[in-house]
Amino acid sequence: MTTLQKCITVVAVVLGTALTRFLPFFLFPEGKTPPKYISYLGSVLPYAVIGFLVVYSLKDVAVSPFHGLPEIISILFIAVLHKWRKNTLLSIGAGTALYMYLVQVWFR
Repeated sequence: MTTLQKCITVVAVVLGTALTRFLPFFLFPEGKTPPKYISYLGSVLPYAVIGFLVVYSLKDVAVSPFHGLPEIISILFIAVLHKWRKNTLLSIGAGTALYMYLVQVWFR
């Protein structure tokens, strides 16, 4: 890539990112009620995305007597911890730490 092509690529990425970040503020300014379908999507999409990420991250896990056990243990730990403490960051951090411990120490 030439220097000009690199500069054009960087400018295109910056403009694309800025457009996707700022466009909602221009389309739905404060004080203007967004359409019902936008409000609906705002309420259901976060849960759908989390579900999609869980399914995507587990799609290649082979479940057998020992394979997949660290994932199952970590998911159960995350679910119980989140139900108990209701703290997303704590659940994600502790679940990741537990998973890393399990795959690096117990299930080599």
